Amino acid sequence: MNARSVIVRPVISEKSYALLAANKYTFRIHERASKPQVRQAIEEIFGVRVVGVRTQNVKPKPKRRGFHSGKRRQWKKAVVTLHPDDSIELFEGTETD
Repeated sequence: MNARSVIVRPVISEKSYALLAANKYTFRIHERASKPQVRQAIEEIFGVRVVGVRTQNVKPKPKRRGFHSGKRRQWKKAVVTLHPDDSIELFEGTETD
């Protein structure tokens, strides 16, 4: 599995923005990706040093539209902790002056 298929996209939410202060970044990853694969992919794509990786399987939420009911998709996310000297410029232009 190559690095671009391991990392699907960054997760943009209030909680992920709060984690940026602690130098932690959240990504949506491939369902079968392991922690070493995520670490290697982040280091290869962004050129940073990874200190730790935590993964979590996000369970599907039930959804309803009128009479019909269903579920959202299950997905996997990773919270990546970087070395204190490194950072990833994911959200460029979002800083307020």
